[in-house]
Amino acid sequence: MSSGDDDLKWGRSTVETVCTLDCPDTCSLEVTVEKGKIVSIDGSDKNPVTDGYICGKVRRFSERVYGDARVTDPLVRTGPRGAEKWKTVTWDEALGTIATRMTEIRQQWGAQSILPFSYGGSNGLLSQDTADARLFRQFGTSRLARTVCAIPTTTANQALYGKMPGVTYPDYCHAKLIVLWGANPSSSGIHLVPHIKAAQEAGAALVVIDPRRTNLARRADLHLAVKPGTDVVVALSIHRYLFEHGLADEQFLADHAKGVTRLRERATEWTFDRAAAVAELDPELLENFAEMYADISPAVVRCGWGLERNRNGGNAALAVLALPAVAGKFGVRGGGYSMSNADAWALSADDWIGTPEPNTRMVNMNRLGRALLEYQDPPIQMLFVYNCNPVATMPNQNLVLEGLAREDLFTVVFDQVMTDTAKLADVVLPATTFLESYDVAQSYGLTNLQLARPVIEAVGNARPNVEVFAELATRLGLEVDTDYGSDVEALIRLTADLPDEAQHKLMDSGFAEGVAGGRPIQFIDVFPRTPDRKICLFPENLERENVTGLYRYKDQPTSSDYPLTLISPATDKTICSTLGELRSRVASLHIHPEDAEPRGLTTGDTVRVFNEFGEVHCLVTLNADMRHGTVGLPKGLWRMSTLNGSTANALVSDDLTDIGGGATFNDARVQVARMVTVSFSSDRAQTTPQIKRVH
Repeated sequence: MSSGDDDLKWGRSTVETVCTLDCPDTCSLEVTVEKGKIVSIDGSDKNPVTDGYICGKVRRFSERVYGDARVTDPLVRTGPRGAEKWKTVTWDEALGTIATRMTEIRQQWGAQSILPFSYGGSNGLLSQDTADARLFRQFGTSRLARTVCAIPTTTANQALYGKMPGVTYPDYCHAKLIVLWGANPSSSGIHLVPHIKAAQEAGAALVVIDPRRTNLARRADLHLAVKPGTDVVVALSIHRYLFEHGLADEQFLADHAKGVTRLRERATEWTFDRAAAVAELDPELLENFAEMYADISPAVVRCGWGLERNRNGGNAALAVLALPAVAGKFGVRGGGYSMSNADAWALSADDWIGTPEPNTRMVNMNRLGRALLEYQDPPIQMLFVYNCNPVATMPNQNLVLEGLAREDLFTVVFDQVMTDTAKLADVVLPATTFLESYDVAQSYGLTNLQLARPVIEAVGNARPNVEVFAELATRLGLEVDTDYGSDVEALIRLTADLPDEAQHKLMDSGFAEGVAGGRPIQFIDVFPRTPDRKICLFPENLERENVTGLYRYKDQPTSSDYPLTLISPATDKTICSTLGELRSRVASLHIHPEDAEPRGLTTGDTVRVFNEFGEVHCLVTLNADMRHGTVGLPKGLWRMSTLNGSTANALVSDDLTDIGGGATFNDARVQVARMVTVSFSSDRAQTTPQIKRVH
């Protein structure tokens, strides 16, 4: 029997689609389905860069699709908030309840007492800012500043270059120097790793700037284990070196940049010795890095998002992204910078939303707890959460939990699984995953667009975002556009805004490559998208908005009570908090042996990690790859993954970054103390305890 006959016998088929999760790579996928159920998820070669290889996170995504945490029907709370007592209802009843409450709340408190809450990193272009945005704009709700991730770096990139597309993965092989700054592709963006290794094998040097000795840092020619929050002074010391030693590309700057003098002035004070003292580095390492960056071309800087997660995050991004301009690294393949290429297609959601954004109250999502408990005129009376799990992802977790515990707050959560946030809702709506509906994935590491196709029917009664928000708009008596009656209709509407050739390629083959065949050379194929097409090295509007000024360093006072810096880096287990429900082991705090020894800690101990905001009870792992004075808990943990139901975000304030109003996760300062030793049976002596309960 042939393989085709065998597939027919077993009702097996393979469907091509794409991963829409929050990762730069947008892997093309081949999903095998048997009798209507997913049996395997593999990579395909549709995307030539990802080329058939996918991460373990996506390979096991069917565990989310069919897992115990999956929400398959609309639910209405019947017991005390958080008791997880639910009644299954129909969509008609659930949407009717929501529409009635929205109308009542608007009548009593005004529409701005309703706060939509979403962050669509793990969604395509259809699942956010289509029918949902039209509904909330027409209804006049409060607006949300989506600032929990990427806003300081995005603001810097926009101000400097107008978000000019950057160097993509295939051109890293042409670089002779690669700088990974605040990025760890081994955990997020794995398809860059082989290109880096290939470049190294061809003789390229690698510099990694990260508080941890990551896998790539071990392979690097130079690793700068900077103190979190000090990246800006490291970058400014490189600028000073370039200017003071005649190594700045004055001709390029004269032709293509403005604000050069102001940047030079701000960099003048940052000698290697002073910057090294602040960043707690050997000044000789800084000098070595500066010499390498000045001397070696082509050189590419991969600016990640780790460097933005502190009080100086915006200025750090400005200083790092300005380096290729000052050093004259543009205009050659493999030279320049990589940041986000999400705007390579210059698409604007406003073009397909069709309703202007109202001038209603703006709420910074990083201050959700404060908004729920303190905001007045009007107070928040309804929270509509979708594409987001704020209990697991927002700063000041305990304040968020306190706000969500309000009995007078009406909370709707529209999600695929029963998240920590959904457990506190009044109504929970079941959403489809990217394997159950149409969408368009826009890469931000590369420049392509790919078509996400449903590979199975929706599980249970799950429905796509566009369909639900369009129906809710109808119930609220709002102007409804038939373009958003379903995900298919929304797909047709959105792709109509693409160039004709790209539209045809996307719809015919599921893949459309971006500018210059997906391999743009900066200042050859692409140029700054600023009004005058010049690099703005000193954006005056940001200088006015920034209390400390541009290219300034703001120190954080030290505390003997909380002497350790807590960071929460991404891991290879989750995408932000997505897939956190699949974690089966208690999380561990990673700590350097020199920090563990005076606290009497050894691997496997139970510890209390605490500060003035809260505490986390978890296990501890001694890890010499951590920077001395810095400890780490994984990003995106769910409450069940610790021993007391608190995660790293319970230790983070809702203070904002210098530029953009971003989150300052890596400014958390903590103390660590031993609690009790977890005992194991002999056959589990080397393992981490399994999670037995959900908080």
